[in-house]
Parts: sequence; structure tokens; C-alpha cells
Amino acid sequence: MDVVEHAGIGGCVVGRREKREAALTELHRRLDDGLARSGLTKAQLVARPGLSRTTVHEAFRHDGLPPSAATVAALASKLDLPANELLELRRVAADEDGPIPAGEDGLGQPIGQWDPHDLEVHPAGTFSVSAGSGARSRRKLPGYVRRAHDEVVTEVVGQAAAGHSRMLVLVGSSLTGKTRACWEAVQPLADLGWRLWHPHDPTRAEASLADLDRVAPRTVVWLNEAQHYLGHPQYGERIAAALHTLLTRLDRRPVLVLGTLWRDYADTYARLPDSRKPDPHSRVRELLSGRTVTVPDVFSREELDQAAYLAQSGDQVMADTLTRARVHGRLAQDLAGAPELLRRYEQGTAPVRALLEAAMDARRLGVGLHLRQAFLFEASADYFKDQDCDQRTDDWAEAAFADLARPVHGKQAPLRRTTARPPRRPPGTPVPATIPGVVAGSAFRLADFLEQYGRTNRRRVCPPVSFWHAVYTHLTDADDLNTLAEAAYMRCRLQWAYHLWHRASHAGHPKALAQMAQMREQAGDREGAEALLRQAADADAGFSLHDLAQMREEAGDREGAEALARRDADRGFSFTLENLVRVREAAGDRDGAEGLLQRAADAGHVFALRSLALMREQAGDREGAKGLLQRAADAGDSIALGGLAQMSEEAGDREDAEFLAWRAADADNPLAVRALALMREQAGDRVGAEALAWQAADAGDAPTIWEVARLRKGAGDQEGAERLLRQVVDAGYPEALTWLALMREETGDRDGAEALMRQAYDVGNEDAEVHLSLMRGEAGDRDEAEALAWRVADTGNSAALQNLLRFWKDAADREGAEAFALRVADAGFASSIAVTSWWPNGLDPDGSPTPDVPWRSDSR
Repeated sequence: MDVVEHAGIGGCVVGRREKREAALTELHRRLDDGLARSGLTKAQLVARPGLSRTTVHEAFRHDGLPPSAATVAALASKLDLPANELLELRRVAADEDGPIPAGEDGLGQPIGQWDPHDLEVHPAGTFSVSAGSGARSRRKLPGYVRRAHDEVVTEVVGQAAAGHSRMLVLVGSSLTGKTRACWEAVQPLADLGWRLWHPHDPTRAEASLADLDRVAPRTVVWLNEAQHYLGHPQYGERIAAALHTLLTRLDRRPVLVLGTLWRDYADTYARLPDSRKPDPHSRVRELLSGRTVTVPDVFSREELDQAAYLAQSGDQVMADTLTRARVHGRLAQDLAGAPELLRRYEQGTAPVRALLEAAMDARRLGVGLHLRQAFLFEASADYFKDQDCDQRTDDWAEAAFADLARPVHGKQAPLRRTTARPPRRPPGTPVPATIPGVVAGSAFRLADFLEQYGRTNRRRVCPPVSFWHAVYTHLTDADDLNTLAEAAYMRCRLQWAYHLWHRASHAGHPKALAQMAQMREQAGDREGAEALLRQAADADAGFSLHDLAQMREEAGDREGAEALARRDADRGFSFTLENLVRVREAAGDRDGAEGLLQRAADAGHVFALRSLALMREQAGDREGAKGLLQRAADAGDSIALGGLAQMSEEAGDREDAEFLAWRAADADNPLAVRALALMREQAGDRVGAEALAWQAADAGDAPTIWEVARLRKGAGDQEGAERLLRQVVDAGYPEALTWLALMREETGDRDGAEALMRQAYDVGNEDAEVHLSLMRGEAGDRDEAEALAWRVADTGNSAALQNLLRFWKDAADREGAEAFALRVADAGFASSIAVTSWWPNGLDPDGSPTPDVPWRSDSR
């Protein structure tokens, strides 16, 4: 059926005006219905690539002119409507006679048959080539962000779709998105049967000049890098003249000429020459007049927000790019430059790869942005294979640094030379003394993309010995040295960790002394450890006062230990004093512990009041305990409020108990409500316990329900416990699937437990991945167990790895378990006893066990 008949006009002979109005009404009806079915608002439709606020507004105006063919085609695509029928309605509404041809045979090919990369749209993101294929793989373009210049391009394309010949050249710096903008703009023309011709063979200039007079209507002439056409010293002016003829001939319309041009060329063509010299670009200048639009280098904040929307919608390439480009806004440059940067690394010479890998490792392990040339030179030594090392020339480093500083697209270089800005200080501020050993010379900065690539692809690699030696020799910043020492320690490279902390301590990092002391104590040198701790304590570093107090207590110096503990408490750290109390209680010295707490309470330490209250309650003095808790609560202690709530519950005053518990929760102690719920469950008040548990869940503490369920199971009510957890799942807490699985596992139902754990895993629960990894390991499925554990580790959670380490350490396959432990150490997860117990003295950088601890007798 003809779409005009479907509009209600039928076969009747009606006036031309009525026919147009009926077609426009039907067009708007279909667009309105399509928008309603899609569930989108107009604002959400604007956020979709290919549409703008203006075009959407005009398209849905019932009192306006018919929208352009390009707009109708774009809306049909976004709303899943039949494009041909809508375009026919729009043609009738716009009073455009004649059918829409499918596209005459002529130059080029239908737009839909083109690969955008063959039209010189720069590839974005990484890609791979099939082995032996010799062909470039087809890469999906990342989502497109519409910008201000797209409004101009869309308008010109719409005019071409409406039957007019038009030309537009996008002017901007390299890799600002000019070609991609042209590609996105012509997509609506594909549905109208347009072709696209990209003249390039044998040369761009020769091809265009030879065939411009053969361009058929409804053809896009693609002049990417238009300087190759218009700037040709022999043919440029003739090509400009031929384009002018093409655009002005009525029998050739409509045609669309789209091009891109760098600013320098545009400025050259627009510049009037000296009157005494010939004018080499007069026709080009006339042709471009009024036919250019500028593409900015930087994305605006609103445009970056659009990119973030695409990233949140699943565009991983855009998400990765935003991690680097969100601050500076050069999104297009980063997208287009990344593949070339990766190619320069993967296909680089051995020296290029060695320097880049040393730089990647330096940045991912914590070295600052500016990498000294001398550091990179020395660090790279062990990144060479033996054969490559033997083949190096005397000037290998100079050549490699020069190659790496050579820019790729977008003015990015793999490793560009840079200069650190000197710190600016207010007048009169003393300039810090120069640290001995500062290495002068050139500094380099690794490209952001390669830094991110290294963090991902080298995250489980431990750098070789030359890297650690270069860090020790050349780095002088205290924070960098401390960070690198921690990185070495987390990789079980204990010898290098100690020496780097030694360097960090001399550079002024107080925490380094405490770390060295810990390693001395682990090596059995308590005297050396205590000396280092005293230095660290003088600088108020970390847990040095706590460790030193514990040493003094163990040595029998109670007075010295107590003085150190009070000093730490005065800094706001009560843990040291509390630990001393526990030590004295464990030794049977209850009076000494109470006296210590009393002195601390008299000094105004609130935690001491709470601890004294516990001792009084245990001694049967409930009134005295309550008075002490009240004093602590009055001083703002939320834990004391929780204690008062429990005392009220025990006394039968439930209303007061709940009031106090919620006060404690509001004061950042949610466990008070949990404790109250558990008390009621243990007392047999299941209704009251559940009511409190659900209230706690609504306040953000869902695990309270889990604790109540565990108590219920412990009391023998497995069915009631599971029923409660099922209710939690149904209420929108998917983590309860993990709890339910653990409960099933405790009853011996391993298959049911794993099935539930997989459900929790499928909805993205990280705890489920941790448990499922161990379940798979216990079932003998080593591959899946390790894959799950590494996946969790990549989020920064090493729990699954540590679980597997503990499990496999006791397994029969000791060799396999040790190999896994080495991989865990290389990846930087060697903090637990499960790893370090394999190699008490640590590892050398190559992964072999360190034979001895070199700092046992080191008195530094």
C-alpha cells in the first residue's frame, strides 16, 4: 500500500497542499508512536550518537517544516522504524517530485559497503591480526560524541539530502575527529541510496581531476586530507575549478563534497599573496570561502559528559580513553594515537622495547612522572635477551631515545623528553638542601596510553635486578623510594625492600625506619630493631610507638612501655594502651591492667572508661560499669552507647535499649543494633530479632540478618535460617545468595552450595568469586580456581589467592603449589604468611630464593 494512502488520503484526487499536510501529519504520528514504544525521552534521544537537540526538537514539532531526510533517516534508525516509508512520507510532505532512486551506477560504491578505516578514519583502541592472514581485522568504532561542529555538518548533509549540491571542509589539527565527523554525518545518506567516491588512484590529485566530471547525482565526494587535492602544485587550482563546476551544475545535483584540512593549510590557502607575486591559490580560496567549519582540539565539559555516558553504557574503548583524557580533554587524539603507540612498542627494536618496559614498570610500581634518562638507561639492562644484548651498538641508547621521542598521530610520543617544573615557594620559605646523589640530565615521560597498557599487561611481572639496582642508585625522592620498597616487599623481594627503605629513611621518610625495624626483628636482631624504632618513634611514624612499647613490655620494662603507650594515646591512637592492658590481663596481672586504665581515664582517654566498665561488669559491679559507660557516652563514644543499650536490654528496658542502639548507629556504630538483634535472637525473641535485623538492613547493614540466621542455624533451625536468607534475597540483597551457599556448604551440600554461589557470582558479587574459587580448588578444578582468584585479584582483593595458597600448601602437589606462590609473589600479593613462609629470606628478582638475610649483622 502506498504510504500516502495509509495516511488516510486513499486514491482520491486531492489538492497538492492537502496531500503534503496529510503526509506530514502521518510522519509526525509515526515518529511520536516510535518514541513512545522506545521508552525514551527526547533528552535521552539527544544523548544517542547521530542526533542533536536542535534536530530532535524540529523533527517533533507539529507546526514546523518537514524535517530533513538525514534527520528522518537517523530517527528511523534510533527508533527502529521503517526508513523507506518515513522517507517517502517526508518527500511528499516536502513536495519533492520524483521517486527516490536507489542510486545510479557510477563512481564509488554505496556508503554502506565502505569500511570507515578505508576512508582514513583512524582506528581506535587495540586490535589484532590473525596469524598468517596478512589482512587487517575489522575493528568496531567506539561510540561517537556529537560536538558543536556536528550541527553544521548535519545541516549541510540535510540540504544535500533535500536535493541541493553542497560542500563543507572540516578544519582542525591532526587527530581532532574531523574524518570521523564526516563519516558519522553521511550515514543517513546510506538509507537514501547515496554512493561515496574516494579518489586516490594513482594519486589523489590525478584521480580527482580525471573523474570529477563523471560524478553522478547522489554521490559523496570524499576529500580527506584535502591538501593532497587542493594544494597540489600542478593540479590544485584545476581541481578547485572542477569542484566549482560540479557544485553549480543543475543536472548533476545533488552531490556532497566533504573534506578535511589542517589549520596550517587552510591559513595558507586563505592568505592573500603579495601583490607583486602570483596568486597560487585563488580558485581554492574562492571555493573554500564560506564552506569550512572549525573542529576544536579539546572536548568541552558537556561533550566529555556525553563520552562518560557512552562509557557507562558499555563502550570499553571510550571508558579506557577517559581514564587518560578526562582531564586534558584531548579525547580524539588519544583514541586515534593509541594503536600507533602500541605498534611502536610491539614492533619496536630490542632497545626500544627494553626502555619502554623499564618505564612501564617504573610508573606502575610508583615512580613519578618524570623518568631520568640515566635511570632508564641502567634499569633497561636486564630487559634485553642475551642475543639482543650482544648485538647492541655503541650508540644504541641515543638512537632508541631519539626514536621514542618521535611523535605519532596526535603529537604523542611513546617516551617524550620533558622538563619538570621547579616548585614555587612563598618568599622567605627556606629552600630544602640538595639531597646527595641527585642525578642531573634529561627526563622523559611515558605516554599515558602505554602507561595504562603496562599497568594491565605487565601487572603480574616482577622487574629484573637491573631495575631495582637503578631505583637504588638513581632515585632520590623519599616517597618514591618508600613506594618502591613496599612494591619490592609485596613481591617477596625482601633484600631490595630493606635496602630501598634504608635509602628512603636517609631521604627523610620516617615510616621507612619502622619497616626496617620490623624486618630486623623478623631476622632476630631485636637490639637493632629497637634502635630503629626509637628513631621512628621520635618522628611519630606509624605503629613505631606501639611496636616499641610491646618490645619494652616483653623486656620487663613496664614503666617504659606504659610511657610509650600513653604517648601514643596522646596522639589519638589508643590501640597501644589497649594492647598493654590485654597483655597484663593475659599474664594474670588484673590489678596492673586496671591501674593502667584508671590512669588513662584520669588523663581523659575515653576508651579507658569503656574498658574499665567492662572490667567492673565482669566483677559484678553493674552500677559502676554503667556509670563509666555513661561518662564515655557523654564524651561522644558511640561504642559506649552500644554498651549501654545492651545493659538496658539485659535489664528488660527494650525501648531504652533500641533508643540507645540507634543513637550509637547514628554516631557511626552500626554494630550496636546488630548486637541488640543477636541478644534478642539468643533470648528466643525471633520476631524482635528479625524486626531489628530488617531495620538494620534498611539502614545499610544487611549482614545483621546473616548473623541472626547463623544463630538460628546454630540453634538447630536450619530450615528457619534458610527461609530468612531467602527472604533477604527476594528483598533485593543478592549478597544473601553467598550466605545461603555457605550455610548449605556447612551442612555438607556442596553441589547445592556451589549452585547458589554461581548465582551470586552471576550477579557480580565479589565475595562469591572468592568462595567459588576455593570451592573449585577443593573440587580439583585448578584452572577455574586460579582464573577466578586472579579475576578477583585484578580488582585489588587478594583474598581468593591467599585462600588457594593456604589450601594448596597442604596439598600433595607441593611443586605446583610453590609455582603458584611464585606467581602470586611476582604479581605483588606476597603480604601474607601463606606466601612468605615459602621463602623466609625472600626472593631474588629472578625468582630464585635469597640464600641469606644480608642485614642480620647490619648495624645501620
